[in-house]
Amino acid sequence: MWKQSVWSSSISASVASKFLNNGGIIQFTGAAAALEGTPSMIGYGMAKAAVHHLTKSLAAPKSGLPEGTTVLTILPITLDTPMNRKWMPKADFSTWTSLNFVAEQFHKWTTQPNERPESGALLKLTTVGGQTEISKC
Repeated sequence: MWKQSVWSSSISASVASKFLNNGGIIQFTGAAAALEGTPSMIGYGMAKAAVHHLTKSLAAPKSGLPEGTTVLTILPITLDTPMNRKWMPKADFSTWTSLNFVAEQFHKWTTQPNERPESGALLKLTTVGGQTEISKC
């Protein structure tokens, strides 16, 4: 799992450096859990922390990305997916971030460059009562 996350993010960055237009955007999914230690899921925490580091590195000057590229990473606490519901059926789903919310944010940041957070931002998604707030870490 963790190798897949790091590989897919690295491949995305490599492809972007070759084909992304000036002012483009790269959006990754990290995890709020990887902001701290993850003793019960070390591989997952390492993979997501690597995505966070990749975001900061790609947003830095001389990263090799086209001029004006924005690199963002969302850090959900728990995404509301069928697999998560299967493995955590008694959880409070009202605290899980919907995939529709994530898709809408990614679409907005793709189509409305003036609505994008600054490049290199790690954006924590916190959902309470079905309402999701975005905060910069």
